[in-house]
Amino acid sequence: MSPTTKAAERARPVYLVDGARTPFIKARGKPGPFSPVDLAVQSGRALLQRHALPSNAFDQVILGCVNVIASEMNPARIAALRLGLSETTPAFTMQINCGSGMQSIDTAYRYIREGRQDLVLAGGTEALSHAPLMLTPHATQWLAELGLARSLPAKLKQLSSFKLNYLKPVLSLKLGLTDPVVELNMGQTAEVVANLFNISRQEADEYAVASHLRLHRAQEEGWLNNEVVPLFAPDGSVFSEDDGVRPDSAVEKLAKLRPVFERPYGKVTAGNSSQITDGASWLMLASEEALEKHQLTPIAQIKDSEWSGLEPEIMGLGPAVSAGRLALRNKMTLDDIDLLELNEAFAAQVLGCLKAWNDPDFCQAVFNSDQVLGQFDTDKLNIDGGAISMGHPVGTSGNRIVLHLMNALKRNNLKRGIATQCIGGGQAGAMLIELV
Repeated sequence: MSPTTKAAERARPVYLVDGARTPFIKARGKPGPFSPVDLAVQSGRALLQRHALPSNAFDQVILGCVNVIASEMNPARIAALRLGLSETTPAFTMQINCGSGMQSIDTAYRYIREGRQDLVLAGGTEALSHAPLMLTPHATQWLAELGLARSLPAKLKQLSSFKLNYLKPVLSLKLGLTDPVVELNMGQTAEVVANLFNISRQEADEYAVASHLRLHRAQEEGWLNNEVVPLFAPDGSVFSEDDGVRPDSAVEKLAKLRPVFERPYGKVTAGNSSQITDGASWLMLASEEALEKHQLTPIAQIKDSEWSGLEPEIMGLGPAVSAGRLALRNKMTLDDIDLLELNEAFAAQVLGCLKAWNDPDFCQAVFNSDQVLGQFDTDKLNIDGGAISMGHPVGTSGNRIVLHLMNALKRNNLKRGIATQCIGGGQAGAMLIELV
C-alpha cells in the first residue's frame, strides 16, 4: 500500500460550520476607517457571537493578509486576542497573494484532516486603502546621507542637494500588483489572456454588467444578510453592504471607458476589472469530534483542494488549471459542478478560463486529454456577482468565495461546488465542497 493510500485512509472528514464577512468597502483615494485587524475583529466577533464557545475552544487561528501594516505585524495574533480568544491559542498570518484567504482554509483543512487539530478559525483580511506610500530609492538615499552627515557644513551641503521630486511618493499598491519576474502588472496579464482567446471588449463589458446586476439582486433579495455583517466606524458611520455595486451598470456606459493598460485597443478597463477594496472574512472548520464536543451543526464538508502553478504572464488562467484538475481527480465533469465561484479579478480573465476548458490545445497541454472539458453553464457561475461588482481585497477574496459558495449551495438546495481564484505570480487554488 502506498503512503498516499495510507494517508487517505487515515484522513478525517473536515466540516465548514459557519462563516461571516464584512461588507467590502470601495477605496476612495484615502485610507478607509478600518485597519486589517479592525475588519477581522468586527467580522469575527459577529461570527463568534452565534456560537457558545469557550475562549480556548480553537486549536489555531489562521488569517490571510497581503498588505500587513507596520502597526499590526502578524494580524492573526492581534485579531485573535482582540476577539477574546485564549492567549494559549496560536495564530499565524499567511501570504500567497490573492490565494491567502483560501490558503488559510486549506491549511486548517489539512491540520484537521490529519488529526492534529479539531477546531480552527480561518480567515482573510485586507485594507488596500491603507497600502503605504513609499519614498523613491533616490529620496531614501538622500535621507540616509543626511542622517549620516555629522558636521553642520556636511548637513547643509546635503540639504542643498534636495530635489523636489523626492517628495513624489511611490504607490506600494502599484508595485504589489506588478509581477517582478515578467514585469507585467495584473491588468496586462489579463490583456494577454484576452488576446490568447480572442475575447472582445464587448464580451468583457457584458460580463461586468452581469456581475453588478447579480450582486444588486442578491442585496435586494436579502440573500447576503446572514453572510455580511455590518461594520461600525469610529465616527459612527455604519457600513451594511458592499458599496461598490452599480445597479445602473450598462454595456453602453462601460463602452465609453478607455482601456487602462493597452491603449487604444485593449480589453481591460476600470469598469470590467475588480475594485480596490477593504474587507475581511472568516470560516469555522471542525472535525467530527469538535462538532460533538461543542454541539455544532455543520453546513458543508471540504472534499478536496488543488494548488497549481503556471506562467506568470497568463496567471489569470490559473483557475482553469486548478479547478479542472480538481474536477478530473474527483471524476467530475463540468456538468457535475452545481455552482462555481471563480474570483473575478478581470472579466477577460474569467472568460479566458471558460474558453480554456473548451479549447483542445489547452486541455491537451494541461490535462493531457484529447477531449475538452467542455462549455461551462454561466448560469451556475458567480450567481450573486463577484469581485468586479463587490471588490477584491486581495488577502480576503479566496476566503469569501468559499464562504459564499457554501451559502449559495444551501440557499439553492444544491449539493456541491468549486471555489477557485487566480493568484498573482502565476498560481491558482481551488476547493471542492459538498453540503452535508
